[in-house]
Amino acid sequence: MKTGFKAFLMDILRRFPSLRLAVRFFRARLGRAEYFLRYSLWAKTNPKLIIFESFYGRSYNDNPRAVYERLLGDPRFADYSFVWVFLDTEKKLAEFPALERARLVSFGSSAYYKAYAQAGVWVTNSRLKEKLKLKKDQEYIQTWHGTPLKRLAHDIQVDGDNALHSKKELCKQYDINTRQYTAMVTSSPFMTEKCRSAFNLDALGKASIILEYGYPRNDILARNAATPSAEWKKRIGIDPDKKVILYAPTWRDNQYSSKLGYTYQTQLDFNALRNALGDEYVVLFRAHYFIANSFDFAAYDGFVVDVSKNDEIAELYLASDVLVTDYSSVFFDYAILNRPIIFYMYDLEQYQNELRGFYIPLEDLPGPISVTQDELHSALLSTQELAPELKEKRDAFRKRFNSLEDGDASARVADYILQKTAGSD
Repeated sequence: MKTGFKAFLMDILRRFPSLRLAVRFFRARLGRAEYFLRYSLWAKTNPKLIIFESFYGRSYNDNPRAVYERLLGDPRFADYSFVWVFLDTEKKLAEFPALERARLVSFGSSAYYKAYAQAGVWVTNSRLKEKLKLKKDQEYIQTWHGTPLKRLAHDIQVDGDNALHSKKELCKQYDINTRQYTAMVTSSPFMTEKCRSAFNLDALGKASIILEYGYPRNDILARNAATPSAEWKKRIGIDPDKKVILYAPTWRDNQYSSKLGYTYQTQLDFNALRNALGDEYVVLFRAHYFIANSFDFAAYDGFVVDVSKNDEIAELYLASDVLVTDYSSVFFDYAILNRPIIFYMYDLEQYQNELRGFYIPLEDLPGPISVTQDELHSALLSTQELAPELKEKRDAFRKRFNSLEDGDASARVADYILQKTAGSD
C-alpha cells in the first residue's frame, strides 16, 4: 500500500497529464545518469553471470523460471552464476529450493543495480526499470509473458481510459526498454507479427532479434498434457474427485486506486454459481499479478479457493478441468491441454471499444462467450458436450498458436545463451 504522500502525489499526476509527462521525463533522465555513474561505469561485465526477473520481482515463475531451471539441469552451465530479483527474497528462498543455486537481490536495491551492471545476460518477462542501461557487452533477452488477445502498446487503437498513462506515454515507456532488447522470444508466427508491431521493432531496427522458439513456460504443459488432472489436484491440496474450474480474469486499465494500485472487483456471483453447479465443483480464483487488492472468500469456504499468490500458474492449469477467463492471455497456453475454455466477458462492449480492442476476431476463440452469469452457468454445465464445430475450432486454434510448443522451448533458449556467452572468459 502506498503512503499518504505518495498516494496524494499519484492522484495529482493522474489529473495533469502534461505534468506527469514532465516528471517522468525528468526522473528517467536523472535515474539513468545515476545508474551509469554509481554502477555501470565501474562494473566489469561477467558473461557467465545471468540475472532473472519475473513480473517486477513479484514472482518465481513464467518464462524466466523455466529458462533458469533448464540451465540448472544443463552441465554446460555448471560454471555459470545466477541472480534472481524479488520483492521478498527470504520468502522466495524458503519456498523454492531451486533458488539455493542463485544469489537473491531485492528489487530496486543497490545490490539489484549492481547485479544488472555486472550480469552478462538479462532475462525478464516484463519491462525493466527505466534507469537500467544495457552495455554493449551485455545481452537482454525479453521473453514477455503471453500471447495477447488484447492489443498492446503501439497497437492500441484508442487512447482509452487508462488510469496511469496516455497511449503516447505508454509507447514511449515501451520504446525505452525495446531499444535495449538483444533478443525477444515469441511463441508462434502470430506472436512474432504482433511483437513487431506492438513493440515497434521494425521502426527501432530490432526486427532481427526475434527468437521464434515457443514459450519456455509451456514446456511443462506440453510434456504433461496427457496426465490426468487428478494427479495435479493432489499436489496443490484439492480433492481429486472434485471438478475444478480455474477462474483467471485479467485487470482493467481504468480500475485504479492511488492508495493501492490497480484493483479488481469480481463481477461473478459465487453464491449463484454454487447453487447452479452443486457440491461437486470447486473454483480456483486467480487474480492478475497487477491486482493489488485482496479478496475475502470466507463465505464460500470449500467452494472458492484464492490461488492468486501461487507463483506458478501452469500447475493450476494442469489441476483444472475447465478454464474461465475474459481477455487474459492465459487461454492461449491452456489450449495446449485441449480442455474446455469459457469466456466470461460481462463488460465486452466497454473493453473492446473504450479500453484495448482485440487482435483476433472473437469468433476465432476456442470456446463459447458468456456475457451474463446465467449464460456462464449453462456453458459450464455443458462442457462435456463438445460439438463437432467446436472441436474443429479448438484444433485450428492449437495449430495456429501452439505449433511450436513441443516441450523443448527452454532448451532452445539455453542453446542461444550458450552461443552468446561460451568461450568468453
